[in-house]
Amino acid sequence: MEAAGRTIEEAFAYAGVALMDTMCNARTIVGSVNERLHVEAPDEVILLHSWLELLLLKFELEHLVFASFTLRINRNEGKLRLDAEASGELYDKGKHGAKVEVKAVTLHRMEVLASDRLTVLRFILDL
Repeated sequence: MEAAGRTIEEAFAYAGVALMDTMCNARTIVGSVNERLHVEAPDEVILLHSWLELLLLKFELEHLVFASFTLRINRNEGKLRLDAEASGELYDKGKHGAKVEVKAVTLHRMEVLASDRLTVLRFILDL
């Protein structure tokens, strides 16, 4: 999969929506529940992996799906920290549908490519 944004935060937000839309119809998700989410990692690739894994766990364990994300990524003491406000609701198969079961997010060939104008994220989902 590929997600891109003008900033790294925008690209990570689009990657989260892409993950949700792989599992269900993300356009049907209403933002009735807000969650604060946090992940830390030593670099951008591990941060992307940790971010997507957290969203997958929220879906699997808490049955939450998210339609939008507001993110901030900061570097502190050699670590990256992602703080997000996620807007979504409880998963309802009748409302959101069921597309593909995502088993895991893999690190294989995961990339974070940043330029002055665009950040591109590439990742593979284990289906």
